[in-house]
Amino acid sequence: MSLKQRKFPALAATAVLSMGLAACGGSGSSGSGASGGGAGAPANANVPPWCGAKKITLALADGFGGNAWRQVTRAEAKDEASKCPNVTQYLYSDGQGNTQKAISDIQGFTAKGVTAMVVFPDAGKAMLPALRSAYKAGVVTVPYRVSPGGEAGKDYDYFVDTDFKQAGVLWANWLVKALKDKGNVVNLGGPAANSQSQDEYDGMMSVLKDHPGIKFIGQTPYNVTNWDPAETQKVVTGLLAKYPQIDAITTDYGNALASSFPAFQQANRKIPPIATEDANLLGCDYKKAKDSGKGFQLFTVSSQNWMSRLAVQVAVAKASGGVIPKNMTAPQLAFEDSITSKPNPVKCDTSLPADAFLSSKLTPAQQAAALKG
Repeated sequence: MSLKQRKFPALAATAVLSMGLAACGGSGSSGSGASGGGAGAPANANVPPWCGAKKITLALADGFGGNAWRQVTRAEAKDEASKCPNVTQYLYSDGQGNTQKAISDIQGFTAKGVTAMVVFPDAGKAMLPALRSAYKAGVVTVPYRVSPGGEAGKDYDYFVDTDFKQAGVLWANWLVKALKDKGNVVNLGGPAANSQSQDEYDGMMSVLKDHPGIKFIGQTPYNVTNWDPAETQKVVTGLLAKYPQIDAITTDYGNALASSFPAFQQANRKIPPIATEDANLLGCDYKKAKDSGKGFQLFTVSSQNWMSRLAVQVAVAKASGGVIPKNMTAPQLAFEDSITSKPNPVKCDTSLPADAFLSSKLTPAQQAAALKG
């Protein structure tokens, strides 16, 4: 099962919300093939060409919405949709990490007659029948980030993906540099059998197979943390007790790892080099450690909250007759490197909440507002 129930246990219920971008609603259907777009693109230079001309309603069906990463990602999607005056209504649902509710949310949007739907299918292939039903009903359906299986043009319109293996490649290349070809590495991942953490490990191994001096210790392909700070701290504490030498840590959730830093202090151990995704909390902890003389090396890739923007562009373009983006893969991008300061030195913005993401495309004010909600 491909699970990307990112990142923390489900919180209180969040109702299906209508965030109208204009007063009117409306419904409609569209062609179900995996092609088209462009003919109806607006002439207004201030409106992106993917917006199209046909008035549509857009829904984001989230498999899980109860944490900072999802709040920011959701705000990125809403902000992108707001660029199109022809998107007359924006709807949102939180599946709360419950597969049946996530399926019900998709069915509800389909029954409501939304024109287009972007879906974060946390439960993977279990979501495919609901996606297929929406697609067959004429709703432009675009799952993203987590593969639901199936086939674009047959079960849904498009799939907007990313290459998690490439993130692993970036981490591993940095590890070779940071460890000078020798060391013990602990890899922390999300829930058992989730595809993201597995792909990242595979990407790292594609590089580290040629560097036998760097070895993974602990559970492989990754130590299960469920992307939860409390569980991460528990896992790290156990690893520190078991292994006297940990030379580096890799993980796909920097905020959760930062919660385990007290465990290093309690064990009288230095925080080792870390390769992960960016997080304001982690960057600020890096700054504090450096200022106190207990610094560690840090490398991050972008947390990709902005990936929801690409999914919105694809869905809106297909439904409204806009120009459909040609590239539907969100790139994995290096974001911070404490060794080279390229493309950026480690960042910390104390004016933003600790759980902010500095690689986000939201303005600081927009991100602060998203995290308050």
